[in-house]
Amino acid sequence: MVSPTTARVRAALEAREALLAPGAAREGDSPGRERPEPPDPLRLAWQVDRDRIIHTRAFRRLKHKTQVFVAPDSDHVVMRMTHTIEVQQIARTIARALGLDEDLTEAIALGHDLGHTPFGHAGEEQLARLLPDGFRHNVQSLRIVEVLERDGRGLNLMPETREGIVKHSKELASVAAEGWGVASTLEGQVVKLADSIAYLNHDIEDAVRAGLLHEADLPDAVHATLGATHSQRIDRLVTDCVETSQEAASRPRTAEGRIELSGAVLHATDELRAFLFDRVYLAPPVMAAAEHGQRVIEALFTHYERHPEQIEGFSLPDDPPWRRAADYVSGMTDGYALRRAADLGLAGE
Repeated sequence: MVSPTTARVRAALEAREALLAPGAAREGDSPGRERPEPPDPLRLAWQVDRDRIIHTRAFRRLKHKTQVFVAPDSDHVVMRMTHTIEVQQIARTIARALGLDEDLTEAIALGHDLGHTPFGHAGEEQLARLLPDGFRHNVQSLRIVEVLERDGRGLNLMPETREGIVKHSKELASVAAEGWGVASTLEGQVVKLADSIAYLNHDIEDAVRAGLLHEADLPDAVHATLGATHSQRIDRLVTDCVETSQEAASRPRTAEGRIELSGAVLHATDELRAFLFDRVYLAPPVMAAAEHGQRVIEALFTHYERHPEQIEGFSLPDDPPWRRAADYVSGMTDGYALRRAADLGLAGE
């Protein structure tokens, strides 16, 4: 039942939405949820999405999933949840500066990595080799919010949120590569870029902490263009994105509208990314830990595909065994995967 107070709150929220930039997404322009719901009296639709994602089991598990470094000794190494929060913060800053919808931006950011496997991208690559139709964490993130959460009912999120989640993923060529397509909302595009800004910078800090490189090792062009410290680089990238994307936000939404970096900053960012692949992501210590994680993933997947009756939740009983095993194993945290492998006496451990 709508009270006078909640009616005033709802009206104020709608009035605030009307003041957003012309290029911002608006709830009234959305086709809405697949299963219609009455409007929430205190929240617009994308805030509801954001809140639903935060309260999922999949989101809670992110705190124990690897970002890059498997089983780190330091409590300060970035895990998947801290990465997600940093993406959320960077994306919200850009969205606010451009006058975009912050709730939609945050919902996409909080949900974008829900489908990541244990042991980071190494786990994802291993499942991709094992599954008949491959495996991608962005597609699994979408599967989680559409199907797996709420015991198979999904979260019934708005289409713009779901699209932003699945289209955040990029190709290796560039942080600007389209990969899985370009989100139709500028908010979705903001998250895609914020994801790169976050991981490139926190991975430098983690690599320095792990002794894989020193700040001075970064390419000269990166220092000259982006800055010599963590905060300088993030500030430069965020500011450049806002300045370069201002025109897109100031125009009514079109398929051509883009959130982007300027040419010089994009070039330096891609150079930084290539440097990190060479010196960090493919470094022998990182690869050794990743390969161990991949053996654990393969052993667990093979076991549960053969014994789906042993799966403890987080799968749908009518799905084929390989799909159930993939949902279960990909949803595990690093520690849980290692414990299950040890308990089962699997070769991966």
